[in-house]
Amino acid sequence: MSPWQTPCVDLDAFSAAHRDQWDRLDRLASQRRLTGEQADELVVLYRACARHLSRVRTAAPDPQLVAELSTRVAGARARLTGSRETSLGSGLRFITHAMPAALYRIRWWTVGVMVAEIALAVVVGVWTLHHPAAMAALGSPSQLEEYANEAFEAYYSTYDAPDFAAQVWTNNARIAALCVASGITGILPVYILVQNAVVLGQAGAIMAHHGLFGHFLALISPHGLLELTCIFVAGAAGLRLFWTMLVPGPRSRGAALATEGRALITVAASLTGALALAGIIEAFITPAPIPWAVKIVVGALALALLWAYTLILGGRAVREGETGDLSEEEAGYTAPEAG
Repeated sequence: MSPWQTPCVDLDAFSAAHRDQWDRLDRLASQRRLTGEQADELVVLYRACARHLSRVRTAAPDPQLVAELSTRVAGARARLTGSRETSLGSGLRFITHAMPAALYRIRWWTVGVMVAEIALAVVVGVWTLHHPAAMAALGSPSQLEEYANEAFEAYYSTYDAPDFAAQVWTNNARIAALCVASGITGILPVYILVQNAVVLGQAGAIMAHHGLFGHFLALISPHGLLELTCIFVAGAAGLRLFWTMLVPGPRSRGAALATEGRALITVAASLTGALALAGIIEAFITPAPIPWAVKIVVGALALALLWAYTLILGGRAVREGETGDLSEEEAGYTAPEAG
């Protein structure tokens, strides 16, 4: 009877017989540098350990030993195939190169979306303010008065600041991620952006109708400068992906979408941090009993920080060849294309 047909295995004896090989495999797999001889030994031990794992699974499927051998085999395979663990250096490079480069590459898309959004919000606000029927459609006079004089400002202090910051961050991050992820449709990002502009314009019209437009700007500016810009960036990323589908350039449509899609997911990751900062400002700074000028300066500084990150770090990273996409090793194999 061959070893592969053995109906049962004495696990203690089996482990004792091969423990030295397994330990040696672990040591080699964890070494930073290997000589040629050690690399060959690692291959031999990896194959032996894989056979041991297969035998234990079929003849004596002990969960603990299976888990132990699976971990050893996976570690050795990662060492042989050149997989690398995430390091502090690679994480810092992602933050200082990939993320700002991804933002920099869509900067003009962001400016275009910003101009369109603000223009639409202004048009909606002016139309609503000067057409009684449009204003009446938003609520009764008493409801609108209560909204302008109480509800709009009370919104920022309804919840405890930490809970409110987390809630705002989660909601805005979800919207931003949805804009990016749904970009391939071309419709959903536009819908989200239009809806956002309409709501902003209507809120401004209600406040202006009650003589509180200055208060409206003071309330939304501290966090809104950064928060709205993040939404503009997310919308720009989604629309850029849709444009790539329509006009892939010299690459195949699939390759172009894969490359741009990975880079634009980096944009979504970038916005997570920026929106967290916007949420903190909205929860802690906007309702704080400090002068409004100070609050607005805080919001302006946060916005300036995002644009400096995009234009200075991003511009430098792009000039160095960074795109925001994964490296070739991380992205995996792609079929070569003609042209």
